[in-house]
Amino acid sequence: MEHSPHTVGDVMTRSVVAVGQDARFKEIVETMEQWKVSALPVLAGEGRVIGVVSEADLLPKEEFRGSAPSRLEQARRLDDVRKAGGVTARDLMSAPALTVHPGDTLAQAARTMAHKSVKRLPVVDDEGLLRGIVSRSDLLKVFLRSDEELAAEVRADVIDRLFAGAAEEVEAVVTDGVVTLRGRFPTASMLPVAARLVRAVEGVVDVTLDVTGTTPAPAEPPAAGPR
Repeated sequence: MEHSPHTVGDVMTRSVVAVGQDARFKEIVETMEQWKVSALPVLAGEGRVIGVVSEADLLPKEEFRGSAPSRLEQARRLDDVRKAGGVTARDLMSAPALTVHPGDTLAQAARTMAHKSVKRLPVVDDEGLLRGIVSRSDLLKVFLRSDEELAAEVRADVIDRLFAGAAEEVEAVVTDGVVTLRGRFPTASMLPVAARLVRAVEGVVDVTLDVTGTTPAPAEPPAAGPR
């Protein structure tokens, strides 16, 4: 495909707020408040991502302020108890950081977010240096593509390629991101293939088929009988 799938680099935010590993607790809270974010990449050296510190990493300090956790709770929540005594980003961060690369597909980023229950991911290059950040809302940007843009991509990347000489008999009508393939299809067996390829176009909400007919396959020549 020439246009799809889109990559993380297409939708990520390139201006990223981050903190160094020696950033103090109060500095981290102030940075989150100033920039209205709930998590910050933690950097070492020239910008290598070594972890992420989030609001969830900071809350144990408040949670355990009034009373010491029981031995059972200490055993069950060892990491939270450790973070309750943390002072710097190095002490508080979750590491290693979950990251993605600019060339990863949006589907790959979405799967990582879903499986790990995170809202955003630092985007790093092959050296592990921070290049951006991608959030759940960034991944949804593809659904802002216009119906006209989707129709043009479906025509160029699916209909014209899949149906070749019969492409003029098939059209793509797009309404609110829902693509309807309408017309006469060369063979019925191509319908599920067409639907799958259209659904793979970034920004497509759903696919429906409006089939007026299919071109019958050419009849097999009769087998030659014995002379």
